[in-house]
Formats: sequence, C-alpha cells, structure tokens
Amino acid sequence: MENTFNYVTKLDIKFDHLEKMDINRMINECTDKWFNQTLTKVNDSVVRIGIVEGEYHWHKHDNDDEFFYVLQGQLLVDLEDRTIELNPNEGVTIPKGVIHRTRAPKKTVMLMVETSAILPTGD
Repeated sequence: MENTFNYVTKLDIKFDHLEKMDINRMINECTDKWFNQTLTKVNDSVVRIGIVEGEYHWHKHDNDDEFFYVLQGQLLVDLEDRTIELNPNEGVTIPKGVIHRTRAPKKTVMLMVETSAILPTGD
C-alpha cells in the first residue's frame, strides 16, 4: 500500500526487547518526506516513529484506536469537523471509526501507539 501513496512504511519490528533505541540517529538519517518505522512491540500493540512533512490521505481504522504523540515539530490532525494541533509533548488518541488525516507543515517527529494488526493506510 505505501507505494500507492508514496509513503515509506516499515512494519517490521526494528528493535528487540532490551535493545537500546537511538531515535536521534534515526531522525538524522531519514531523508524521506513521510517515513514510519515500527520500533517495538508491547504486548498486542506496537510503538512506531513517524518522521513526516506534508500530508497523509484521509482514512479511518474500523477496529483500532490510534495514538499520536509529537516529539518535534507540529502535527495537525484533521477531523471532519475540526483540526487538532499538536506541538511537542502533546498527544491525542483518535478513536476507531473516526475519519482523519494528519499533516505536518514542517518536519515533525512523532510516536504512534496502535495495535500490531492495524493497517496504517486505513481500512
């Protein structure tokens, strides 16, 4: 799916339990405009890093909630009736079934927590 949308989405788990993660290195080495990498699995959920600039497409997840937490930059989460602005150290959970789109007006680094079964591009 990521080729259809021109996103780089890596669903493999990059780090084993007890393995130290160098997030700054990942950020500095990223040259993609919209990059997602699964960092680790925690029970039935995964933690992903997003290094993004630009906009994602409108989509929803019928069976999964999705949590976004901004580390750097600014993330705009568009909903049908409003936009939620997230700046560093702010997060939001989007409930399952809610149509949404994320946008980053500048390079933004975020963490996402979601079930390991979620399809990032939507259902």
